[in-house]
Amino acid sequence: MENPRPQPPAPTPPMAPLPVPIHPPIAPIPVPPPRAPIPAAASMASTSASAAGAGGGDELEYEVSDDHRAARERHERAVQELLQRRRAYAMAVPTNDSAVRARLRRLGEPITLFGEREMERRDRLRTLMVRLEADGQMDRLLRAQEDDQAARAGEEEEEEEQIQYPFFTEGTQELLNARVDIAKYSLPRAKARIERAKRRHEDPDEDPEAEADLVVKQAGEFVLECSEIGDDRPLTGCSFSRDASLLATSSWNGLIKVWSMPQITKVATLKGHTERATDVAFSPADDCLATASADKTAKLWKPDGSLLMSFDGHLDRLARVAFHPSGKYLGTASFDKTWRLWDINTGKELLLQEGHSRSVYGISFHPDGSLAGSCSLDAYARVWDLRSGRLFFTLKGHVKPVLGMSFSPNGYLVATGSEDNFCRIWDLRKKEMLYSIPAHKSLISQVKFEPQEGYYLATSSYDTKAALWSARDFKPIKSLVGHESKVTSLDISGDGQQIVTVAHDRTIKIWSCRSSTQDNAMELD
Repeated sequence: MENPRPQPPAPTPPMAPLPVPIHPPIAPIPVPPPRAPIPAAASMASTSASAAGAGGGDELEYEVSDDHRAARERHERAVQELLQRRRAYAMAVPTNDSAVRARLRRLGEPITLFGEREMERRDRLRTLMVRLEADGQMDRLLRAQEDDQAARAGEEEEEEEQIQYPFFTEGTQELLNARVDIAKYSLPRAKARIERAKRRHEDPDEDPEAEADLVVKQAGEFVLECSEIGDDRPLTGCSFSRDASLLATSSWNGLIKVWSMPQITKVATLKGHTERATDVAFSPADDCLATASADKTAKLWKPDGSLLMSFDGHLDRLARVAFHPSGKYLGTASFDKTWRLWDINTGKELLLQEGHSRSVYGISFHPDGSLAGSCSLDAYARVWDLRSGRLFFTLKGHVKPVLGMSFSPNGYLVATGSEDNFCRIWDLRKKEMLYSIPAHKSLISQVKFEPQEGYYLATSSYDTKAALWSARDFKPIKSLVGHESKVTSLDISGDGQQIVTVAHDRTIKIWSCRSSTQDNAMELD
């Protein structure tokens, strides 16, 4: 039996194309013609008429609920407050509290309310000004503003008038006499110093450069000559007498000791201070010495230990003390931010000088006697004219408290030592800093020029060393190493041949160059 053969599939008839719908063309949208502006009254009338017509056509009438009306009123109030706040912040309101009080007083409002602060008072004035502007009282605001401007102009005129007159404090007759005496003392000395400098410069036989080189060379030969235990407490100050035959030291136990030179044999012990002694200085005119102490007093002594006078008046502990070159006046520096000038003969306070913002630590006098220098913990040193009382120069450059200050015998150089480890040199002629010496690794406690010609400079530091520097190029000459603790003070003898240093290790050390200069002594005028 034969298999049936498969039949081929029936062919699919072709599909007719879908008809594409034909849309009619879109007519352009008609643009309404511009309308003329309708007055507000006519607009409101038409709106009301249309509303009435609509109400007439419809039986239902649109009613606004109380909640919706209250919400709309709140919104309107918030908008008004926002606009008022914007106008208030746009107004020029005084920022000074005294000006705000004056403006409130001129507007007839209380200048302050109970518990009201400065910013709250200023906000109240701003709100008041906005309210007056909204109420149409601009003339009242303008009148108050004009009154403020007139008062401010009057104050500026008064300030200008005050600036025209310098500030001064009337001094006593004793101070006037002292200023005249200092002027009579200093002017001849300054004249002689200038004439001598001219002569040395013009005279071909004079050779200042060679002389300076000789002194600097001899200063490099300083050696430790003697060391002695000065006290059982740290030493704070030292001073040679005018002929270097006596030496005085001060210490923390309040005792002042006088030693004979050059053997350093104790001659006398001065007892009188109730607190630690901070400094000691011999008079340049005689053998009297002055001491300063933390008991707020300075005292004048004879070398044998008898007390001559006590200077009371400072409100805080004293730091350093110095004699005027004439020997008639004493300067004291104190932690009460002042330094004072005293009459040695009468014991009266002649001058109380303010000017520093922090404690005054050091004081020094110009070799002519015309200027006084004070250094303070405010990082400034100041130079004062004793003849007129004016501030001559402010030495700005240190970044830490200034602890030492010294005038050069040449009359125009000043050296200062500070806690920033720098010794800075200043020129009084140019009124500027001349040189800055990175002298030590710790604070500089004292600085002194060589008293003959100022050819070299000595500094002491808490790094246990003292150092000598050339005053020509400020290069190091020699480092005096020997102390085991902080070096608190130093002094140079009148002939420049000896240097004394005292330290917290309680020792007195004498440095000398006499042994190496027996055949070639210093030749100084």
